Amino acid sequence: MTVKATKTRKVTAGSGSLEQLLDESLGELEDSSIVVITSKVVSLCEKRVARTAGTDKEELIKSESDLYLPKASSKYSHHFTILRNTLVASAGIDESNAGDNYALWPLDPQLSANKARAHLAQKFGLKNIGVIITDSVSSPLRFGTRGTAIAYTGFAAMHDYRGELDLFGYEFRLEQANIAEGLASAAVVVMGEGAEQTPLAIITNTPFVRFQDHNPTEKELKKFHVERIENDLFEPFLRQPGWRKGGHRQD
Repeated sequence: MTVKATKTRKVTAGSGSLEQLLDESLGELEDSSIVVITSKVVSLCEKRVARTAGTDKEELIKSESDLYLPKASSKYSHHFTILRNTLVASAGIDESNAGDNYALWPLDPQLSANKARAHLAQKFGLKNIGVIITDSVSSPLRFGTRGTAIAYTGFAAMHDYRGELDLFGYEFRLEQANIAEGLASAAVVVMGEGAEQTPLAIITNTPFVRFQDHNPTEKELKKFHVERIENDLFEPFLRQPGWRKGGHRQD
C-alpha cells in the first residue's frame, strides 16, 4: 500500500468549494485510488464555522453533539461527546488551522464524501475511486490521537471473516476487519496533525480493498456504525457516565 500526502494552498472559510480545492490540488488520479480528506478542510470549504469571538464554546459543543458529558466529569476538563455514532472530543469542534473560527464537522459528512467521489470519478474518468473523510480521535489507554473515518464511499468498508477458516481450521465467529478505519488511520499519520498543510492524501496499491461503483447503502452504513450504545461491545463502559442529550439533530 502507498499513502502519499498532498500539499494544498492555505484553506480558509469560504475561500472556495471542495471541488475547486480537489481540482487545483490533484493533478491526476489512477484507477483504484482512494482520496482521503480531512474533515476540517471540508468544513472550511462548506463554511461550517463559528466565529471564536462572541461564541460560547461550551454551548456550541452542547448544540453540536448528539450526547455529551460535562467537562467537569474529566480531570482534564475534556469534553467527551458522541456525534454521528463517533466518540469524539468537543463534537469535532477545533480551533487549530481555522483562523479566527471554530471549525465544526461538515453538516452531512456522508453527503460531502459522496459528492467528492462523484466529482472525481467524472473529472478523471475513473470506475474505481474511493473517498474517506477523516478526523482525529483519542483512544482509551493510549496517549495521542489517531485518524478515524467519519464518512467513506466507493468501496466496501468491512471485510467480514465470519464463517471463514483460519490456518488451523478454526472458524471465525466474530472477526470483522474495518478497512475504512485502517485506511483513515494510515492516511492521517502521513498527512500530519499540525502545520504540514497536507489535508489530502492519495492511497494506492490496495489489493485488499473491494471497490464498488456506488455510495454505501443504508444497510452498509448500519454495518459500519454501531447505532445504539446498548449494542456496542464496549457498552459496559459507555453506559456508565450518564450522557446528556445534545442539540444536534440528524436528518
